[in-house]
Amino acid sequence: MTALPPQPAFGAQRLRSLFRIALTLLAMFAIAVRPSMAQSILRDAETEALFQDMMDPLLVAAGLKPGQVRVHLLGDRSINAFVAGSQDIYVFSGLIEAADSAEEVQGVLAHELGHVMGGHAIRVNEGAKTATGISLLSLLLGAAAIAAGGGEAGMGIMMAGQQAALGKFLAFSRVQESTADAAGAQYLSKAGISGRGSLAFFKKLQNLEFRYGVKQDDDQAYGRTHPMSGDRIQTLREVYVIDPAWEKPADPKIEARFQRIKAKLSGYMAEPERTLRKFPESNTTIPARYARAYAWHKSAYPQKALTEVEGLLATNPSDPYFLELEGQVLLESGRPKEAIPALRKAVTNSRAQPLISATLGHALIATEDPANYAEAEEVLKTAVALDNQNPFAWYQLGIVYANKGDQARAALASAERYQLEGGQSGLALRNADMAMQGLPQGSPDWIRAQDISLVARAEVERERKRR
Repeated sequence: MTALPPQPAFGAQRLRSLFRIALTLLAMFAIAVRPSMAQSILRDAETEALFQDMMDPLLVAAGLKPGQVRVHLLGDRSINAFVAGSQDIYVFSGLIEAADSAEEVQGVLAHELGHVMGGHAIRVNEGAKTATGISLLSLLLGAAAIAAGGGEAGMGIMMAGQQAALGKFLAFSRVQESTADAAGAQYLSKAGISGRGSLAFFKKLQNLEFRYGVKQDDDQAYGRTHPMSGDRIQTLREVYVIDPAWEKPADPKIEARFQRIKAKLSGYMAEPERTLRKFPESNTTIPARYARAYAWHKSAYPQKALTEVEGLLATNPSDPYFLELEGQVLLESGRPKEAIPALRKAVTNSRAQPLISATLGHALIATEDPANYAEAEEVLKTAVALDNQNPFAWYQLGIVYANKGDQARAALASAERYQLEGGQSGLALRNADMAMQGLPQGSPDWIRAQDISLVARAEVERERKRR
């Protein structure tokens, strides 16, 4: 038997590299299907009310009912927004910071509503499926070529296949973005909102691209998830300038509220030193006082924060959000008893807004006075009835039940809390099962505990299999 000379090796390391490329591309498709939710959701009653009032005219224009799409704020300095699920819009705090007007944000919301109405968060699976099919086929063909001794040819097939898959997916994404642009322009028009803000915000994005050296020529479009900003501006301008709403002035009330929440968010997110430089004490406007109140509170100067709140209340003593801030500063400064009157007024003036009610419940419990627990239970039960997505309210309600000796309902409140917090399925399951043992079988609370138990058990099982 004659020994054959050694065949040229394809190289195990290069093969592993190709598979890593393929897995990276597949991961990119998966990420596109499920946007990252690692950022924390910021809950604020005033901000959520404004977002809904900005959103509702667009929803009506799209043929939906007011309140049918919710807008969530994420604590992230990126200038971004996205749609997750089918009817939830997420806006990053950096986008609010970058926007100069409410109309700019409404332009973004109209665009994201275009994604909602187009079912893009669901249909992105179609693009990912097609691209993944191309990717896997190229891997199989490449592997077959390698097995037949054509190492370099196999590598070429794999690389070409991955490039084609990525290009196919990116093209699909650009089409969705262009469709959402067009739909957003229609919603703004029907709602009687000028497209000036939309164009202004796209111009900001284009300026960022210029700053970071992103080329605007057609050769660069292939590798982008979005159309080039210059092309989007040109296309939309032709639509907006002939629209009857183009010259319509912005709603002054919405704009004033936007400037308030923008300053409030800045004071909450930014370093206090930066806030105090941006809003010096010589500036006595409502937004400036709002921002400084948060900056002083974060810096552990509660009296200075309360001085700013006093200035706010002097302009409108019944404003529920000013009263809420007064109560928050007092509560978080270790003075819960003093916080209660302001928070009670805030709850009344906001018609029992659930986030404010939860803060009042917290203050009542923090006094450690059993005489306050009945009121705490009442306001917290109202809070979770109106908004059951607040884990902190469920936590506080659990404390009330535990102090009453109602361990079954305390466990149910804890199960609700852990189910909402994410990554706590084991604790949710344990507390739900504990609640079922102490509740009358078949009662509404028992059925709710059973529902949580079933969902949590399934999630625990999925986590076990993933390990």
